[in-house]
Amino acid sequence: MTDRRQHLLDAAIRVLGTRGLRQLTHRAVDQAAGLPQGSTSNQFRTRDALLTAVLERLVEVETAAWDALAVDLGPADVTGFVTVLGRLLRQFTADRRDLVLARHSLFLEAAVRPELRPAITAGRQRLAGWGVPLMAGLGSTDPQAHFRVLLDLVEGLLVGQLAHPEPDFAPETALTALLTGLLTGTSDS
Repeated sequence: MTDRRQHLLDAAIRVLGTRGLRQLTHRAVDQAAGLPQGSTSNQFRTRDALLTAVLERLVEVETAAWDALAVDLGPADVTGFVTVLGRLLRQFTADRRDLVLARHSLFLEAAVRPELRPAITAGRQRLAGWGVPLMAGLGSTDPQAHFRVLLDLVEGLLVGQLAHPEPDFAPETALTALLTGLLTGTSDS
């Protein structure tokens, strides 16, 4: 990806995450990027092309954050994982609030525009590439299913914190409860 293209997409993420989907226009991205009018439309001819590229960039940025999380993890243990994941969620809801809001806008758009779904699927598969083995290392009897449940909780925690911010946001409690239940749950029901 060229620096200019990445700069435009990062500006588009800021527009989307601070002003909403309806305000995401080529002109608004040009302005947010500090580039001449027409710069965005030269790179992304249609709004659909812009939306698709923004979603792909979001997946790239967030996956890099999750990859960094994996690097921060030592040997697999629930306490260490919860500590690092909690830190990531606080970072996402504070410093990268625009990123999470932009992603959620596009996820909702994907509910009615199936052409956006492949990028979401690709991102989830990439996350599962390290998350499923991590869950197995923690002792999960069904690492793939448990990782999906963990991602669902993470999404809920992010939405809750963004919609109703708590100054003392502590996602570790919910993360610990979920992981403890998944990893020590019985299957004799």
